Amino acid sequence: MTSKTASKDTNSVGSEQHKRSPIGAAMRVLTAVTGSEFADKYKLREPLNRVAYEATKTGFKSLGAANRAFTQKPGGGDPQRPAVQPKGYFNLNPDEEQAMIAETVRDFATEILRPAAYDADNAASAPAEILGRSAELGITMINVPEAFDGAASDRGVVTNALVAEAMAYGDMGLAVPLLAPSGVATTLTNFGSDAQQQTYLPDFAGESVPVSAVVVAEPWPLFDAFNLRTKATRVPSGYRLDGVKSFVPNAGDAELFLVGAMLDGRPALFIVESDTQGLSVEADPGMGLRAAGMGRLILDKVSVPAHAILGAEPGAGSGASGPNDAADSAVDAYSDVVRLSRLGWSALAAGTGKAVLDYVVPYVNEREAFGEPISNRQAVAFMVATMATEVDSIRLVTLRGASRAEQGLSFAREAALARKLTIDKGLQIGLDGIQLLGGHGFTKEHPVERWYRDLRGAGIGEGVVVL
Repeated sequence: MTSKTASKDTNSVGSEQHKRSPIGAAMRVLTAVTGSEFADKYKLREPLNRVAYEATKTGFKSLGAANRAFTQKPGGGDPQRPAVQPKGYFNLNPDEEQAMIAETVRDFATEILRPAAYDADNAASAPAEILGRSAELGITMINVPEAFDGAASDRGVVTNALVAEAMAYGDMGLAVPLLAPSGVATTLTNFGSDAQQQTYLPDFAGESVPVSAVVVAEPWPLFDAFNLRTKATRVPSGYRLDGVKSFVPNAGDAELFLVGAMLDGRPALFIVESDTQGLSVEADPGMGLRAAGMGRLILDKVSVPAHAILGAEPGAGSGASGPNDAADSAVDAYSDVVRLSRLGWSALAAGTGKAVLDYVVPYVNEREAFGEPISNRQAVAFMVATMATEVDSIRLVTLRGASRAEQGLSFAREAALARKLTIDKGLQIGLDGIQLLGGHGFTKEHPVERWYRDLRGAGIGEGVVVL
């Protein structure tokens, strides 16, 4: 995929300065995961029936899920925004809370997600039991302001990056649908109006988190995230959306979408509830990320109200400050969401890349040829060293971008670099992992072939995982 670069990056998230406060409230949810009875129970349950690919190739087509009614709130006050504070340095070490969160999520990923990944990949859908764990994990709550019973008192872009990385260490395909609602909550928290936040955010802090996603990608060659084919047209009641979106996780069960569309030649995000007339979804399983249950979102004359646009409408003339006035605020919000999502996909790639590396190192040390471990061969040792270097390169650039975004600084450069490394090096990590396993790398007996396919998906993903 390609994308156009803004001429001047002055729309960084969180430019206003606020006093920083801890996010310790999130730990009350996160620390409960490792001792949950679900983990033991899940290990004992029989493997899921393996569904052949042909069963999913026929796909499905249905109207959007309509099992939740969102009550529109009038708003009128100031929207809730998490505080930011420049740190003045780039610290490579997570703080104590971040380390505890990452460790908890990684335990969940290795003990729960990884054993379920094989069957979920074959079935092209995630088990309902695992999807229901999003609220218990707290990964959505930590992105909802405290005013809506969440735990977000300050920006947590780095924490979200560590969570995405840890989740993908277990399995990227299952991580994507678990992280998608968190991306919606983050977007509404950072860019939603007071009325939008009051209407939707309380549900994201509850026990039953809405199945939702930020939808940007489209199924066209040479897709450009800043030149979408999905169009938004003004009508007396608000806007009419027409187009096709792809890369929608758990599409058949989704209840809420944030849809990217072009309005007057400029991109913006629109809130679309799944029961809106004219909206339908289709299955769209691909080579990788099959466990995410990817689908397409079809918008056929979908009408949304005027307040459904995220950020001030281009040309509205109010609600913004600085060199970019209100005419650019919706575009600015969209641009930052795309950049934050690219950091998110890079964090996923770093986690899966580390999983590949940790899997092949013991293999090459134990596998013997000609009377010695194959790791004694320079060609093998150099390949492993290169993989380790590339994993760290993706991870460090991603965390630098996340750190700058968290401090309210420009992070466009870091997002672009992370994207480039994910496309080039992420794919190579998966390919080298298969090569090091030899003939075993071609079989489903080892998970590396699945991780290779998922890493290809991380290089083309847009939206969904918004840090």
